[in-house]
Amino acid sequence: MSSKTIVEVIQATTAYLARHGVENARLNSELLLGHVLKQKRIDLYLAADRALTEAELNPLRELVRKRARREPLQHLLGTVEFFGRSFKVDARALIPRPETEQLVELILAQPLPPDASILDVGAGCGVIALTLAAERGQSTVTAIDISEEALNLARENARDLGLEGRVAFRRGDLLEGTTETFDLIVANLPYIPTGVLPTLAEEVRHDPALALDGGANGLTLITKLASSAPARLRPGGRIALEIGHDQSSSLVSEMERLRYQDIRPGKDYQGRQRFLFAARG
Repeated sequence: MSSKTIVEVIQATTAYLARHGVENARLNSELLLGHVLKQKRIDLYLAADRALTEAELNPLRELVRKRARREPLQHLLGTVEFFGRSFKVDARALIPRPETEQLVELILAQPLPPDASILDVGAGCGVIALTLAAERGQSTVTAIDISEEALNLARENARDLGLEGRVAFRRGDLLEGTTETFDLIVANLPYIPTGVLPTLAEEVRHDPALALDGGANGLTLITKLASSAPARLRPGGRIALEIGHDQSSSLVSEMERLRYQDIRPGKDYQGRQRFLFAARG
Protein backbone atom coordinates (compact mmCIF):
# COMPACT_ATOMS: atom_id res chain seq x y z
CA MET A 1 0.00 0.00 0.00
CA SER A 2 2.85 2.37 0.83
CA SER A 3 4.06 2.30 -2.77
CA LYS A 4 0.74 3.37 -4.23
CA THR A 5 0.70 6.66 -6.06
CA ILE A 6 -1.76 9.50 -5.54
CA VAL A 7 -3.84 8.53 -8.56
CA GLU A 8 -3.90 4.87 -7.53
CA VAL A 9 -5.06 5.81 -4.03
CA ILE A 10 -7.80 8.00 -5.49
CA GLN A 11 -8.97 5.14 -7.70
CA ALA A 12 -8.95 2.59 -4.87
CA THR A 13 -10.68 4.95 -2.45
CA THR A 14 -13.31 5.85 -5.04
CA ALA A 15 -14.16 2.18 -5.60
CA TYR A 16 -14.35 1.54 -1.84
CA LEU A 17 -16.67 4.48 -1.18
CA ALA A 18 -18.85 3.63 -4.15
CA ARG A 19 -19.30 0.08 -2.82
CA HIS A 20 -20.56 1.61 0.41
CA GLY A 21 -23.15 3.74 -1.36
CA VAL A 22 -21.41 7.11 -1.10
CA GLU A 23 -22.57 9.49 -3.83
CA ASN A 24 -19.92 11.34 -5.84
CA ALA A 25 -17.35 8.86 -4.57
CA ARG A 26 -14.47 10.21 -6.66
CA LEU A 27 -15.03 13.79 -5.53
CA ASN A 28 -15.16 12.57 -1.93
CA SER A 29 -11.90 10.68 -2.43
CA GLU A 30 -10.17 13.71 -3.89
CA LEU A 31 -11.37 16.04 -1.15
CA LEU A 32 -10.39 13.67 1.65
CA LEU A 33 -6.93 13.08 0.20
CA GLY A 34 -6.48 16.79 -0.45
CA HIS A 35 -7.47 17.45 3.17
CA VAL A 36 -4.86 15.00 4.48
CA LEU A 37 -2.13 16.33 2.19
CA LYS A 38 -3.26 19.96 2.60
CA GLN A 39 -3.47 20.33 -1.17
CA LYS A 40 -6.10 21.44 -3.65
CA ARG A 41 -7.65 18.87 -5.95
CA ILE A 42 -5.78 20.18 -8.99
CA ASP A 43 -2.49 19.80 -7.12
CA LEU A 44 -3.18 16.11 -6.57
CA TYR A 45 -3.19 15.49 -10.30
CA LEU A 46 -0.13 17.61 -10.88
CA ALA A 47 1.68 15.13 -8.64
CA ALA A 48 -0.40 12.09 -9.63
CA ASP A 49 2.56 9.68 -9.82
CA ARG A 50 4.00 10.52 -6.41
CA ALA A 51 4.03 7.59 -4.00
CA LEU A 52 2.34 8.19 -0.67
CA THR A 53 3.93 7.29 2.64
CA GLU A 54 2.36 5.37 5.49
CA ALA A 55 2.32 8.59 7.52
CA GLU A 56 0.10 10.12 4.82
CA LEU A 57 -2.05 7.04 4.27
CA ASN A 58 -2.94 6.27 7.89
CA PRO A 59 -5.06 9.40 8.53
CA LEU A 60 -6.64 8.98 5.11
CA ARG A 61 -7.69 5.40 5.91
CA GLU A 62 -9.44 6.55 9.06
CA LEU A 63 -11.31 9.32 7.25
CA VAL A 64 -12.34 6.96 4.46
CA ARG A 65 -13.67 4.42 6.98
CA LYS A 66 -15.76 7.14 8.61
CA ARG A 67 -17.07 8.34 5.26
CA ALA A 68 -18.00 4.78 4.33
CA ARG A 69 -20.05 4.72 7.55
CA ARG A 70 -21.78 7.75 6.06
CA GLU A 71 -20.41 10.39 8.36
CA PRO A 72 -20.89 13.67 6.46
CA LEU A 73 -17.98 14.76 4.30
CA GLN A 74 -18.23 18.27 5.75
CA HIS A 75 -17.76 16.96 9.29
CA LEU A 76 -14.66 15.05 8.24
CA LEU A 77 -13.21 18.07 6.46
CA GLY A 78 -14.26 20.33 9.32
CA THR A 79 -15.29 23.22 7.07
CA VAL A 80 -17.70 24.21 4.34
CA GLU A 81 -17.41 26.99 1.79
CA PHE A 82 -20.26 29.50 1.88
CA PHE A 83 -20.37 32.70 -0.13
CA GLY A 84 -16.61 32.62 -0.65
CA ARG A 85 -15.79 32.11 3.03
CA SER A 86 -14.78 29.04 5.00
CA PHE A 87 -17.04 28.15 7.94
CA LYS A 88 -16.33 25.59 10.62
CA VAL A 89 -18.99 22.87 10.74
CA ASP A 90 -19.55 19.93 13.07
CA ALA A 91 -22.33 18.01 14.79
CA ARG A 92 -23.42 21.06 16.84
CA ALA A 93 -25.42 22.61 13.98
CA LEU A 94 -26.97 21.94 10.60
CA ILE A 95 -24.55 21.65 7.68
CA PRO A 96 -25.29 24.64 5.40
CA ARG A 97 -26.94 23.70 2.09
CA PRO A 98 -26.45 25.39 -1.31
CA GLU A 99 -30.05 26.63 -1.16
CA THR A 100 -29.20 28.75 1.87
CA GLU A 101 -26.39 30.40 -0.07
CA GLN A 102 -28.96 31.29 -2.72
CA LEU A 103 -31.26 32.70 -0.02
CA VAL A 104 -28.45 35.07 1.00
CA GLU A 105 -27.98 36.10 -2.64
CA LEU A 106 -31.68 36.97 -2.89
CA ILE A 107 -31.60 38.89 0.40
CA LEU A 108 -28.65 40.97 -0.76
CA ALA A 109 -30.73 41.95 -3.79
CA GLN A 110 -33.55 43.21 -1.55
CA PRO A 111 -34.09 47.01 -1.29
CA LEU A 112 -33.07 47.31 2.36
CA PRO A 113 -31.80 50.50 4.03
CA PRO A 114 -27.98 50.66 4.09
CA ASP A 115 -28.06 50.60 7.90
CA ALA A 116 -30.75 47.93 8.09
CA SER A 117 -31.33 46.03 11.31
CA ILE A 118 -31.36 42.29 10.54
CA LEU A 119 -32.37 39.32 12.68
CA ASP A 120 -31.38 35.74 11.77
CA VAL A 121 -33.70 33.29 13.54
CA GLY A 122 -32.38 29.76 14.01
CA ALA A 123 -28.88 30.91 13.14
CA GLY A 124 -27.11 27.56 13.48
CA CYS A 125 -23.41 27.83 12.65
CA GLY A 126 -23.95 31.45 11.64
CA VAL A 127 -23.56 31.38 7.86
CA ILE A 128 -26.49 33.70 7.15
CA ALA A 129 -25.88 36.23 9.92
CA LEU A 130 -22.11 36.38 9.40
CA THR A 131 -22.35 36.59 5.62
CA LEU A 132 -24.88 39.41 5.81
CA ALA A 133 -22.71 41.22 8.36
CA ALA A 134 -19.69 40.90 6.07
CA GLU A 135 -21.52 41.90 2.90
CA ARG A 136 -23.55 44.73 4.46
CA GLY A 137 -20.99 46.59 6.53
CA GLN A 138 -23.40 49.25 7.83
CA SER A 139 -26.13 46.85 8.91
CA THR A 140 -26.75 45.72 12.46
CA VAL A 141 -27.08 41.93 12.63
CA THR A 142 -28.46 39.79 15.45
CA ALA A 143 -28.43 35.98 15.48
CA ILE A 144 -30.71 33.94 17.72
CA ASP A 145 -30.86 30.17 18.24
CA ILE A 146 -32.37 27.84 20.81
CA SER A 147 -29.17 25.77 20.92
CA GLU A 148 -26.26 27.11 22.96
CA GLU A 149 -23.98 24.61 21.21
CA ALA A 150 -24.92 26.01 17.81
CA LEU A 151 -24.36 29.56 19.06
CA ASN A 152 -20.92 28.61 20.34
CA LEU A 153 -20.06 27.28 16.89
CA ALA A 154 -21.35 30.50 15.32
CA ARG A 155 -19.22 32.54 17.72
CA GLU A 156 -16.17 30.50 16.72
CA ASN A 157 -16.90 31.25 13.08
CA ALA A 158 -17.27 34.94 13.86
CA ARG A 159 -13.86 34.90 15.50
CA ASP A 160 -12.21 32.95 12.67
CA LEU A 161 -13.66 35.31 10.05
CA GLY A 162 -12.69 38.47 11.93
CA LEU A 163 -16.35 39.36 12.45
CA GLU A 164 -16.45 39.41 16.24
CA GLY A 165 -18.49 42.39 17.33
CA ARG A 166 -20.38 42.55 14.02
CA VAL A 167 -23.07 40.08 15.08
CA ALA A 168 -24.88 39.94 18.41
CA PHE A 169 -25.62 36.35 19.48
CA ARG A 170 -28.59 35.45 21.68
CA ARG A 171 -30.09 32.25 22.93
CA GLY A 172 -33.84 32.00 22.51
CA ASP A 173 -36.75 30.11 20.99
CA LEU A 174 -37.67 31.94 17.76
CA LEU A 175 -38.34 35.59 18.76
CA GLU A 176 -38.21 34.89 22.49
CA GLY A 177 -36.56 37.73 24.36
CA THR A 178 -36.52 40.20 21.46
CA THR A 179 -38.07 43.57 22.14
CA GLU A 180 -36.61 45.69 19.35
CA THR A 181 -37.84 45.85 15.74
CA PHE A 182 -36.02 44.92 12.55
CA ASP A 183 -35.97 45.81 8.87
CA LEU A 184 -35.49 42.14 7.97
CA ILE A 185 -36.14 38.85 9.74
CA VAL A 186 -34.55 35.90 7.95
CA ALA A 187 -34.93 32.27 8.92
CA ASN A 188 -33.93 28.83 7.72
CA LEU A 189 -35.96 26.88 10.26
CA PRO A 190 -36.57 23.12 10.41
CA TYR A 191 -39.17 22.22 7.78
CA ILE A 192 -39.02 18.42 7.53
CA PRO A 193 -42.13 16.59 8.83
CA THR A 194 -41.36 14.45 11.87
CA GLY A 195 -42.50 11.27 10.13
CA VAL A 196 -40.07 11.81 7.26
CA LEU A 197 -36.95 12.05 9.45
CA PRO A 198 -36.26 8.27 9.54
CA THR A 199 -36.22 8.18 5.72
CA LEU A 200 -33.55 10.85 5.29
CA ALA A 201 -30.11 10.02 3.94
CA GLU A 202 -27.76 8.71 6.60
CA GLU A 203 -25.53 11.76 6.23
CA VAL A 204 -28.44 14.13 6.91
CA ARG A 205 -29.34 12.24 10.07
CA HIS A 206 -26.00 13.32 11.54
CA ASP A 207 -27.41 16.86 11.76
CA PRO A 208 -29.04 17.72 15.11
CA ALA A 209 -32.67 16.58 15.18
CA LEU A 210 -33.50 20.01 16.59
CA ALA A 211 -32.32 21.52 13.29
CA LEU A 212 -34.39 19.16 11.12
CA ASP A 213 -37.72 18.41 12.83
CA GLY A 214 -40.44 20.79 11.65
CA GLY A 215 -43.30 19.04 13.45
CA ALA A 216 -46.14 16.95 12.10
CA ASN A 217 -46.49 18.81 8.79
CA GLY A 218 -43.06 20.43 8.73
CA LEU A 219 -44.50 23.91 9.20
CA THR A 220 -44.88 24.18 12.98
CA LEU A 221 -41.96 26.54 13.61
CA ILE A 222 -42.27 28.48 10.36
CA THR A 223 -45.93 29.35 10.91
CA LYS A 224 -45.23 30.24 14.54
CA LEU A 225 -42.52 32.65 13.41
CA ALA A 226 -44.70 34.09 10.66
CA SER A 227 -47.43 34.76 13.20
CA SER A 228 -45.17 36.57 15.67
CA ALA A 229 -42.83 38.36 13.25
CA PRO A 230 -45.06 41.36 12.35
CA ALA A 231 -44.77 42.69 15.90
CA ARG A 232 -40.98 42.69 15.52
CA LEU A 233 -40.87 44.20 12.02
CA ARG A 234 -40.55 47.91 11.37
CA PRO A 235 -42.99 49.59 8.94
CA GLY A 236 -42.05 48.22 5.53
CA GLY A 237 -39.99 45.49 7.15
CA ARG A 238 -39.67 42.14 5.41
CA ILE A 239 -39.41 38.48 6.25
CA ALA A 240 -37.32 36.00 4.22
CA LEU A 241 -37.77 32.25 4.67
CA GLU A 242 -36.19 29.09 3.34
CA ILE A 243 -38.89 26.42 3.13
CA GLY A 244 -39.53 22.90 1.89
CA HIS A 245 -39.98 22.52 -1.87
CA ASP A 246 -43.65 21.50 -1.48
CA GLN A 247 -44.68 24.02 1.19
CA SER A 248 -45.00 27.23 -0.81
CA SER A 249 -48.74 27.21 -1.52
CA SER A 250 -49.68 26.42 2.09
CA LEU A 251 -47.41 29.14 3.43
CA VAL A 252 -48.60 31.74 0.92
CA SER A 253 -52.16 31.13 2.13
CA GLU A 254 -51.02 31.43 5.74
CA MET A 255 -49.13 34.65 5.03
CA GLU A 256 -52.20 36.10 3.32
CA ARG A 257 -54.29 35.17 6.37
CA LEU A 258 -51.74 36.97 8.56
CA ARG A 259 -52.13 40.06 6.33
CA TYR A 260 -48.61 40.13 4.94
CA GLN A 261 -48.17 42.16 1.77
CA ASP A 262 -46.05 41.67 -1.37
CA ILE A 263 -45.80 37.91 -0.81
CA ARG A 264 -43.28 36.45 -3.25
CA PRO A 265 -42.24 32.82 -3.54
CA GLY A 266 -38.74 32.25 -4.90
CA LYS A 267 -37.24 29.33 -6.82
CA ASP A 268 -33.91 27.64 -6.23
CA TYR A 269 -31.49 26.70 -9.01
CA GLN A 270 -33.45 23.47 -9.62
CA GLY A 271 -36.64 25.44 -10.21
CA ARG A 272 -38.23 24.39 -6.92
CA GLN A 273 -40.23 26.85 -4.79
CA ARG A 274 -37.71 27.03 -1.96
CA PHE A 275 -38.04 30.59 -0.58
CA LEU A 276 -40.74 32.95 0.55
CA PHE A 277 -40.48 36.73 0.94
CA ALA A 278 -43.15 39.04 2.32
CA ALA A 279 -43.56 42.52 3.79
CA ARG A 280 -45.25 43.48 7.00
CA GLY A 281 -48.85 44.45 6.36
